[in-house]
Amino acid sequence: MNVSRLNRSTMFILLLLLFFSGCQSAPPPSSEGTQHNGVTEQSLFDGQTLNGWEITPWTYRGPVEVQDSTIRLGQGHECTGVTWTQNFPKTNYRVDLDAMRVEGNDFFCGMTFPVGDEFCTLVIGGWGGTLVGLSSIDGLDASENQTGTLRNYHDNRWYHVRLQVTPDSINAWVGNDQIVEFAIENHRLSLRMEVLWSRPFGICSWRTKAALKNIVVRYPLKQESGVPEFIEQ
Repeated sequence: MNVSRLNRSTMFILLLLLFFSGCQSAPPPSSEGTQHNGVTEQSLFDGQTLNGWEITPWTYRGPVEVQDSTIRLGQGHECTGVTWTQNFPKTNYRVDLDAMRVEGNDFFCGMTFPVGDEFCTLVIGGWGGTLVGLSSIDGLDASENQTGTLRNYHDNRWYHVRLQVTPDSINAWVGNDQIVEFAIENHRLSLRMEVLWSRPFGICSWRTKAALKNIVVRYPLKQESGVPEFIEQ
């Protein structure tokens, strides 16, 4: 047997395997995004990997995985979620995503986000599955402040969530239903201790199985001038 020829053949096969393995790897999300009429549109989820994200390190979290082009948040004994690890605008931006409660009776989308130098969380489906609002405002949770309202959401149904942050206001919609319309002036924004690890931008559920997809950030908003500041990672 010609050992040299065998070694060359083996090496060739290994190189082919490495090449095709590299071709199948999904590229990381673009740090720059694409431009549309002066607005940058950046997809934060490639549908295949958690590139750009880290699993938020809560001790009693459920499993997190990518399945069927969605981020699946398992049911833990506390929050389960993911945190964005790349640059993110501080203000004058819009986030769109699709979220679904798979199983459970608490919030299936807890989106923590920056508002200038402060942070806040949009809660959808909390406190038994119906509470929506912002936590926290002037030290009060969504269940206690003026943004808290009740809505009904069904399991295994996708809901389109849109969040819009400007220097003056926070607005949020689920589908065509505006769930938050809040003027920031003279109010203090803060986070509950449970979601501090979600800064600067993260999405989680509470003791609930959930799914996320189509996560996109756009900035700056058309009605605002200039380029927003960024939280650098």
